Amino acid sequence: MSTTNEAAATRARAVIPGGVNSPVRAFGSVGGAPLSIASASGATITDVTGREYVDLVASWGPALLGHAHPDVVVAVQEAAARGLSFGASTPGETELAETVIERLTVRGVQLVERLRLVSTGTEATMTAIRLARAATGRDLIIKFAGHYNGHSDGLLAEAGSGLATFALPGSAGVPAAVAAQTLVLPYNDLDAVRDAFAAHPDRIAAVITEAAGANAGVLAPLPGFNGALALVAKEHGALLILDEVLTGFRVSAAGWWGLEASGVTGSTAWLPDLVTFGKVIGGGMPLAALGGPAAIMDLLAPVGPVYQAGTLSGNPLAVAAGLATLRLATPDVYARVDAAAEVVATALHEALDAAGVAHVIPRAGSLFSVAFRSDAVHDYADARDQEAWRYPPFFHAMREAGVSLPPSVFEAWFLTAAHDAPALDRILAALPTAASAAASATPPAD
Repeated sequence: MSTTNEAAATRARAVIPGGVNSPVRAFGSVGGAPLSIASASGATITDVTGREYVDLVASWGPALLGHAHPDVVVAVQEAAARGLSFGASTPGETELAETVIERLTVRGVQLVERLRLVSTGTEATMTAIRLARAATGRDLIIKFAGHYNGHSDGLLAEAGSGLATFALPGSAGVPAAVAAQTLVLPYNDLDAVRDAFAAHPDRIAAVITEAAGANAGVLAPLPGFNGALALVAKEHGALLILDEVLTGFRVSAAGWWGLEASGVTGSTAWLPDLVTFGKVIGGGMPLAALGGPAAIMDLLAPVGPVYQAGTLSGNPLAVAAGLATLRLATPDVYARVDAAAEVVATALHEALDAAGVAHVIPRAGSLFSVAFRSDAVHDYADARDQEAWRYPPFFHAMREAGVSLPPSVFEAWFLTAAHDAPALDRILAALPTAASAAASATPPAD
């Protein structure tokens, strides 16, 4: 390679705001030059200098099978040879919708009857909210502090991930009147939800929640929380939107909902009304979706009055990547990802424990993160109440050892089916030195 990460970042900053097209990539939370990636394969990525790293970002989730899985690449190449985009329907769109609906039928319970394909998770959640407002004739939305449900105007309030990293309360450019339509509540607090419905009778259209939070570090729902949210919403004539953009088809064949549904029988009143998907559903290509019962989904144009459109929605290359990924995502794949996550999470705990660093490792299925505090993390306030300044030296020590971590303590770690024994060994070998770096870290001056 003929450049460095520093040179690549400098060149990018001259023509791209901040040198990045998504803020967390700028390494603002950890410092140093962001990696500029030239290629990836399996469990590894390679930067512009030619250096290879074991990857624990996995494109923020989509690389369930590992990077550039040969069968997925072939599927995309074959689709590309037939044409990049048609502005018309294709058989692949129907096949993908059928595949998703089948995967989301658990123990005889069918979560989704109709699926609409879009290009981004933000589009999916934005459209779900529009549908909820149309279905209920109401305006207000409840979201949870620390949850990131896309960057549409009404949802940029205490959103996690990049916003948590940069300690921003919301975003410039969001009108106060739009923000006022969103009620931001503490996560895992059903009483707060009940109080909000009591304070705003017949005004709340929907509650939107990440199925398992993963944008302020991992914030798992308390047992039964999602089902209880659905019951409270239904009691008050509102809908529950379950945001599985990140967890969908990542933590199980049917996402987080599949894990919760596997042990439930009887009433279906606990089901969410709308579900959004992204990341894995596109196999690394720009694709997302929203789904739900026909009675709600058929409010979308051209059947109903709710407008949504997209020239590239259901792009044939993205559909091909998504179909190939889902077809290859067998029970064995999920078992391997779960096992790899267990190995790394256990070793992370042991290394930090040996170094005397106070920490917890919040988990949600195969997703986990690290929080530098002694007590469990249940909500955004907990996630922020930690010695986050220990993460940058930890991060850079892992990077020096050839392991690429998420460049923020407020992000989840992702394993893939390609993380074999040699890849795991490289991660485990790097952890003790990184833990020592976290132990030696000092807080920033006031």
